[in-house]
Amino acid sequence: MLQREKAMKFKESVPMLSVQPKGKQKGCAGCNRKIKDRYLLKALDKYWHEDCLKCACCDCRLGEVGSTLYTKANLILCRRDYLRLFGTTGNCAACSKLIPAFEMVMRARDNVYHLDCFACQLCNQRFCVGDKFFLKNNMILCQMDYEEGQLNGSFETQVQ
Repeated sequence: MLQREKAMKFKESVPMLSVQPKGKQKGCAGCNRKIKDRYLLKALDKYWHEDCLKCACCDCRLGEVGSTLYTKANLILCRRDYLRLFGTTGNCAACSKLIPAFEMVMRARDNVYHLDCFACQLCNQRFCVGDKFFLKNNMILCQMDYEEGQLNGSFETQVQ
C-alpha cells in the first residue's frame, strides 16, 4: 500500500481551524514547535502554523494560495509546481512546440494552442474575448476567412 500511495497524486483541501481548545496544544508538522497562534492549518492529517505549510519548491504559503495542496514523492506542492514537475504536457496544434502543463491554453475540440498561437491561420488575426472563430479542416479561421472559404467553395474539396 505504501508504494502505491507514493505513486499517486494527492489533492487535499487545507481548512483553516480555530486554535485548539484549552489543554494540550498541537505540534506543528513543519517546525515541530507547539502551535500557540490563534489559527492553525490541518493538512495531511497533521497540524501546521500558517507560515510552516509551504510549497517545497517555491516556498509559497499554501494557506494563502488557495484551498488545495498536492503531494507526490514526499513533496508538498502548490498546484503550479505540481503541474510543472509532474503534469502532462502536449504540443500546440498551430506551432507544434511543447506546451508546459502549467501554461494557460486555448482549446478547440481536441486541439490545444498556446495563447499567442490561437489566431486565424490564414490572416493571422488574433482573437479577443467574445470573437467568433471557426474550426474547419483542423484550421482556426476568423469569421471573414471562414465565410470567404464557404462562398468560393475552397473548403469543400478538403477532406475533414
